[in-house]
Amino acid sequence: MSRPLLPWLVLASIFSVLPAHAQDNADLDLLVGTYTQGDSQGLYRMGFNSQTGLIDTQPRQVVVSENPSWLTLSREAGYLFVVNENGPGQADTQGKVSSYAIDPQTHELRLINQVASQSDEPTHSSLTPDQRYLLVANYAVQARPGGALAVLPVDSAGRLGDAVQVLGPNPPSKVNAERQSSSHVHGVLPTPDGKYVVAADLGADKLFVYHYDAQLGQPLQPFQAATVSLPKGSGPRHLLFSDNGKHAWLTLEMTAQVAVFDYHNGRFRQTQLVDLKQPGKHQAVGASGLHASADGRFLYVANRGDANELLVFSIDPASGALKELQRRSVQGREPREFSIDPSGRFLLIANQKSNQIVTLKRDPQSGRLGDVVQALDMPAPSALLFLPSAQ
Repeated sequence: MSRPLLPWLVLASIFSVLPAHAQDNADLDLLVGTYTQGDSQGLYRMGFNSQTGLIDTQPRQVVVSENPSWLTLSREAGYLFVVNENGPGQADTQGKVSSYAIDPQTHELRLINQVASQSDEPTHSSLTPDQRYLLVANYAVQARPGGALAVLPVDSAGRLGDAVQVLGPNPPSKVNAERQSSSHVHGVLPTPDGKYVVAADLGADKLFVYHYDAQLGQPLQPFQAATVSLPKGSGPRHLLFSDNGKHAWLTLEMTAQVAVFDYHNGRFRQTQLVDLKQPGKHQAVGASGLHASADGRFLYVANRGDANELLVFSIDPASGALKELQRRSVQGREPREFSIDPSGRFLLIANQKSNQIVTLKRDPQSGRLGDVVQALDMPAPSALLFLPSAQ
């Protein structure tokens, strides 16, 4: 059932900007991507106080956009790239990707252009280390056109070009008849060494590894160790590398697990498989986002379904191995994504199905999560991204 429209959403227009806020060290801009099947207008720029942990109740800017579900920031924070997770049955039936310029003083967003994502329901994106290409993961609920990885050129002014390469759909595993009858590319990430690109295909139960060569017209090329096979029916979702590039962690959505790998020169060796499920409990689960603390000591992983919790792990610096420290309720339903604020003292959770952003206290020393600071109503939040302090 649709929630009542929030008063500040009624006033939204394609670029609605409230009066400028004075910027200080505590005052940050938080970008919130949402799903727009209900009351949301799209993309919101909110104020965040890093001393109190509170998000402003009124947006600083509202950008009307269809299903801006994932946000990618350029290295110098001058441009924002947004996947528009559109597809059959949506107001806009074509998957798209949008580029925005970010004003260096005010952080106001200005649309540069929008291009097709080359399949349905794009869910994730990342930039190559040289910033020349945006890599887009198209999930594609339906078998046609199917999941695919699209490579979009980015020019020096942040403008996206049409895809120069589309890879997929991949052969599905068909282990789960409902969710794995076709390819579903759920995440894509370049390796820290800049030599390779890795795509996680939930429908195939595999990671696909490509060699990256920016000098080629089609920059992704076959690699000798082309795939990494994962447990049958596990549904790989999102990949994260350690800061030193020697280890990686991967959420397996359908089995609610985290696979731990050693990584070197395009090759992955699994060293650990960690269950997110509580022992002895039989409940629906679904691993989603994962993020490490800025100091690299802790890994946080969200588990959805009936669990609706965040798990906190310590990271062994030598092996990348995980040790569970805490399970913490997200105080809502369907934590699709979350983000640690730049101070490290707060963690914000996008609870998609309870229509709130919940902020928790975080202890930077122990990594543990504490009390609720705020539960802010926000329709179907899906992505949270902090902008650096304005120049």
